[in-house]
Amino acid sequence: MLKLCSFMPAVTQMIYDMGLQDQLYGVTFECPEQALKEKKPVVRCILEGKNLSSREIDAVFSASKHQGKDLYYVDETLLEQISPDVIFTQDMCDICQIDTACTAAAVANLPKQPELISVSPESLEDVFRSAVTIAKAAEQEERAYEYLNGLNHRIQRVVDKLRKARALPKRVMLMEWLDPIFNCGHWIPHQIALAGGVDMLSNPSGDSVVTQWERIVKYDPEILVIAPCGFSMDRTFEEIHLLTKKKGWKNLQAVQNHRVFIADFDMFTQSSAKTLVDGIEVLAGLFHPEVIEVPQKLLTKYKTFQMASTH
Repeated sequence: MLKLCSFMPAVTQMIYDMGLQDQLYGVTFECPEQALKEKKPVVRCILEGKNLSSREIDAVFSASKHQGKDLYYVDETLLEQISPDVIFTQDMCDICQIDTACTAAAVANLPKQPELISVSPESLEDVFRSAVTIAKAAEQEERAYEYLNGLNHRIQRVVDKLRKARALPKRVMLMEWLDPIFNCGHWIPHQIALAGGVDMLSNPSGDSVVTQWERIVKYDPEILVIAPCGFSMDRTFEEIHLLTKKKGWKNLQAVQNHRVFIADFDMFTQSSAKTLVDGIEVLAGLFHPEVIEVPQKLLTKYKTFQMASTH
């Protein structure tokens, strides 16, 4: 069997989802908890263990990008010991995770040169295709089709229920970052659409961008979902005051109607197919509770804003 390393948490998640983890030997420090218990982290970050605010994190990443410095580094000794055949990397965001260029520099002197495969989806369809790329690289292509077949059935159930109920799309916003505020991009607007919503502030199949608060107030979403990249709900609650103190917050429809939700990031900004389908099912239940119930197993993946005050 080919030896795999994954330098992308989403790829690691899909490797586990497809039952290919026996071929996985190295991961990144940000990979899912199960993987970190079983596999060796090969990629580290200089910010590990530091408790920085959203604003501070954004400033550090922006400065490093401007200066051409790398925040991530590879344990080259460990990587040589593993001697992988394939390393999965990405070129979608050089802020969130290590990119292909940095990885290529780290493996340049290895006695055995691994194949570098960049998994860089922009749309939901791309995410699904990336599962095939991963399984094919592991020489287990059929696993991907079994995996995706089940996920497509779950999506179709949501779409069919909304169609049958003639549910009108809700005007929503999903935030990818709090300070500064970023809208949502790439595949997230597609998730929102499948769940029966429309986010007119989003950037489908493109990068998320800083979005001025005044635009959000003017847009006045019926439903607001807050899921900062890399943040658990607990971490988001620590900074929710950054929104609540803003002028016009209390007047938003979403706030007045108790339709503000805080959600775990892995359902949205982590591009693993199964977690994104989880996100579609959760959003559908939040947008149209009279039509669709959030699956029991996903009830722990979000909280209403009102719970923040008693958290």
